[in-house]
Amino acid sequence: MTYNDTFIRACRKQDTEHVPVWYMRQAGRYDPEYRKIKEKYSLLEICKQPELAAEVTMMPVRKLGVDAAILYSDIMNPVASIGVKFDIVKDIGPVIENPIRSAADVERLKPIDVEGDLSHILETIAILDKELDVPLITFAGAPFTIASYLIEGRPSKGYIRTKELMYSEPRVWEMLMDKLGDMIITYLRSHVRSGGKAFQLFDSWVGALAPRDFETYVLPTVSRIFSELSDLDVPKIYFPGVSSGELLPSLTKLQADVIGLDWRVSLTEGRRRIGNKFAIQGNLDPYLLTAPMDLLKERAKALIDEGVLEPGYIFNLGHGLFPEASLDKLRELTEYIHAYSQEVLQETAKQRS
Repeated sequence: MTYNDTFIRACRKQDTEHVPVWYMRQAGRYDPEYRKIKEKYSLLEICKQPELAAEVTMMPVRKLGVDAAILYSDIMNPVASIGVKFDIVKDIGPVIENPIRSAADVERLKPIDVEGDLSHILETIAILDKELDVPLITFAGAPFTIASYLIEGRPSKGYIRTKELMYSEPRVWEMLMDKLGDMIITYLRSHVRSGGKAFQLFDSWVGALAPRDFETYVLPTVSRIFSELSDLDVPKIYFPGVSSGELLPSLTKLQADVIGLDWRVSLTEGRRRIGNKFAIQGNLDPYLLTAPMDLLKERAKALIDEGVLEPGYIFNLGHGLFPEASLDKLRELTEYIHAYSQEVLQETAKQRS
């Protein structure tokens, strides 16, 4: 089997023959075959069946030709092991049975037992490690994003209860951040031990914070996660989620390899804000996939032209795929990214020599 390590090399800012591409939420609802599986099983039921979860993870690799797979899972899976009861409710998202609102609630959270409670996820990773010819990215939700669900009890637009706890009960907040940080470190380390070739820390909603609050209440735990996992010889990605452009200057000391950008900041400006230290990933607006193919390719071309100005660029969306996205359009976009970026990089190599 020929192994495609283009994604790994781009993460490490090494030369590549083409720009690698994968899509957040690429294993999911836009695929009719996946929707048929979901008619029989819920997301959490799929996660508990390693063979099926592995198959869903591999489907977009086969169908789209992407350069990396992302584990089919959910950011809420590890919290089940620390004593949080939740469900993924259709058209809502994670719903917590008993939201966290006090010090006593935080104190009740127990240490994660990955091998005991989440062995099905490790088994899925082990299967994929044997089957895939591209790297497997595993992931965890970041502390603020997980905390927002645990405190609000469900998805929120304003995060009022989360911010209230953060501002009014800083010691309780710190205790929660510490416990979630420990959970994430243990969880991701077990992923790499089982065969994960890279990991991404998803902080989907941390862009709701002002930079000062991010630096005070969240960044210390995010920094600790990457510091304590720095011994792992795999690429480490931090995605600070949507509307997070103003937080980028705070990330310059993070011990990560790649920073994911959303579409509200250009690749060039994003690189400048993080000090040109990291590889970057992003940042097509996912809803551009509703546009005619000519416009979609035009925007992809502009991103590639900007992305390859410096080493270390991975094409992705600025957030996850949505159910109405077209599988055929995604396949054509992936082919275009590979073909066009190969031309650009070949021309760049000629000019260097």
